[in-house]
Amino acid sequence: MLWLGQIVSVTGSQMQLAAINWHVWLLTKSAFALGMVGFFRGAPIIVCSLAGGVFADAVDRKRLMIITQTVMLGSATVLTIVTMAGLSHVWPIYLLTAVASAASAFDTPARQSLMPTLVPIRDFPNAVSLGVTVFYFAMIGGPSMAGFLLASHGPAFIYGINAASYLAVIVALIAMRASGRAVAREGEATSRVSFAALKEGLSFVWRTPIIVQTMTLDFAATFFASATALLPIFADKILNVGARGFGLLSAAPAIGAVVTGLVMARLGTFRRQGKLVIGSVAVFGLATVAFGLSRVFWFSLLMLALSGAADTVSTVLRQTIRQLATPDHLRGRMTSINMVFFMGGPQLGEVEAGSVAALIGAPLSVVTGGLGSILAAAIALFKAKSLLKYDGDVRDDRVVR
Repeated sequence: MLWLGQIVSVTGSQMQLAAINWHVWLLTKSAFALGMVGFFRGAPIIVCSLAGGVFADAVDRKRLMIITQTVMLGSATVLTIVTMAGLSHVWPIYLLTAVASAASAFDTPARQSLMPTLVPIRDFPNAVSLGVTVFYFAMIGGPSMAGFLLASHGPAFIYGINAASYLAVIVALIAMRASGRAVAREGEATSRVSFAALKEGLSFVWRTPIIVQTMTLDFAATFFASATALLPIFADKILNVGARGFGLLSAAPAIGAVVTGLVMARLGTFRRQGKLVIGSVAVFGLATVAFGLSRVFWFSLLMLALSGAADTVSTVLRQTIRQLATPDHLRGRMTSINMVFFMGGPQLGEVEAGSVAALIGAPLSVVTGGLGSILAAAIALFKAKSLLKYDGDVRDDRVVR
């Protein structure tokens, strides 16, 4: 039920994200303004995510998700109304984007912490693959549909679709019988909302080198290689493919990601997972560089699809490692700390990409970003010893290092 609800909801969210980027571009024709969308998505996550993790470990995670999904529904509804009224400035888009991002800072720790309690531990890597596939499946359908609907109906229609899509998750959560409460280990008390609880989560992450290393690598790779923020420029000025081509470019990373995610779910557990994580980050960077240099539409689509495939391998393995290395009563806080890296990195990376593009142009901005990801992978080969040695053994609800 959670999986099906997420398919509908995330598809709507991806439609809205594509529409917002295109809407901001039409209003401003500014690369910097496009990058600021990432700032208003990333800053609330960085500010609120630690509190979100504490709440996810202290309260019923299902109820918390119902509240956050309702807030995001309200944000999309207001955005629909103001756009239909004739929006001529970008600040309402930025403000409502920030509200939805703040809600997601509480929603994501609750959702990711809930997942390991819904499946047997040995099946969890497969569940992660399917969960990531939902996101990328939505990235295929969402931007593609958004591209066509933008050309015929405009952004307000898409914002309205996204508002309605949140109902799917809310209904699924209400229908689920599984408990949303965190389970503490024997002899340990459950978490409360307090500074001590936050300190406990930070201490656990800091004492677990493989979690620190995966988070750091995640942030570095996504901060530098945020090519998707500049896709409206590539579609409009470089590849000359318009709104429909923009939708296909936005969907291309997800096509590679869905195929890869389904294959990974079918194959199950991989060996030498640490080396696979580092290698996939390097491939991600190489594909990003090739996309930045491309002036051929089909090759650009291919490179974006390859970047999505590489990102999926890295994301699935990193998330599996972190969740299985973390006790259930700490998963919300671990996830919230990780949000600063895996969600803050891409959003702040969009600011970096937009700013650099305003100075030296979009293609060179993308190329230098891809080189940054390759450099991050190279540094990890020498510095991330725990990750490099990790072999992916899972036994009795723990990760064997």
